[in-house]
Amino acid sequence: MKAKIKIALRDNPYEVVLGKIKKIEIPSKIFIVSSQRVATLFLEYLLTIIHATDGNDVTTCIIEDGEEHKNMETINYILDCAFKAKLNRNSIMIALGGGVISDMVGFASGIYQRGIDFISIPTTLLAMVDASVGGKCGINNQYGKNLIGLFHQPKKVYVDSMFLRTLPQREFNAGLAEMIKVFACFEYSFLQNFNLRDIEFYIQRSIEIKAYIVQQDEREKGGPRVLLNYGHTFGHAIELETKYGEYLHGEAVSMGIVMANRLSVRLGILSDEIANFIESLLQKCDLPTRYEIRDIESFYQSFFMDKKSLDSKLNFVLLESKGMLKAKLHKNISKEIIMEVLEEFRA
Repeated sequence: MKAKIKIALRDNPYEVVLGKIKKIEIPSKIFIVSSQRVATLFLEYLLTIIHATDGNDVTTCIIEDGEEHKNMETINYILDCAFKAKLNRNSIMIALGGGVISDMVGFASGIYQRGIDFISIPTTLLAMVDASVGGKCGINNQYGKNLIGLFHQPKKVYVDSMFLRTLPQREFNAGLAEMIKVFACFEYSFLQNFNLRDIEFYIQRSIEIKAYIVQQDEREKGGPRVLLNYGHTFGHAIELETKYGEYLHGEAVSMGIVMANRLSVRLGILSDEIANFIESLLQKCDLPTRYEIRDIESFYQSFFMDKKSLDSKLNFVLLESKGMLKAKLHKNISKEIIMEVLEEFRA
């Protein structure tokens, strides 16, 4: 895997560099943010390939990882470390870690002194194919997932599959859910011969697809980017209900994809055959596919906390198999039909 993928945005173009990272030279102060686990594995390595030219220094900030720590308290800690390091408007933050680290560093750098640049070095599969590309940076609160945040594009992204060698299997599988999501929506044929021996090819293709979509609709305003939320409305409800502590994001998305497909089947727009195939593929990737809902009304109400639900109306990205398989945004689905689907998942 060795390539450069351009994210050709009008105002903030940048590159995703794939392959072994050789040397990174930055003519300013460098501020690396990582988790304890990732720093133990890779920080020393990163410090051997990164150089602050012009005599500038490199400082590090170690934070707690995990969705339960993706909150304002952690952001405040990052900002406190940044001020103590005396970062200025020309300084660079570097996110070394998974999707949570990428989101929080993107957010913190976007608000520090009204915005400084950041570089993303993703160390998980999910971050490589999703969180590190596209500029969505947010944190969670008691009301829902990523409801506080901004769009802040990275200066550059480095994707090196070497980091995956030490990734726990569960986290690797969680990343596969996001890849399956992308291919189901935009290149379904790739799923029919999905082979993990070609993982670097799938990583590159996932990023290329997302790059194309982000270029068309950087801020998710009526364009195709909303389709990347396939499985997420249900998945975010699962994460909120379990307080972000029981499932990894990709695991919640996996279950959300299955629930979204059941809604499509109930609406008569997706065949059972395709819904069953996608569920089977998720299961083969050792991903959870069934979430048991204890309180259906409460689960339904949590949909309205999702940022994609506008003006008290629910929006679901659903697959349709009439003609060519495609993803489409559906609005104004009756509560009765949604509740019928939720009944299928009652505990």
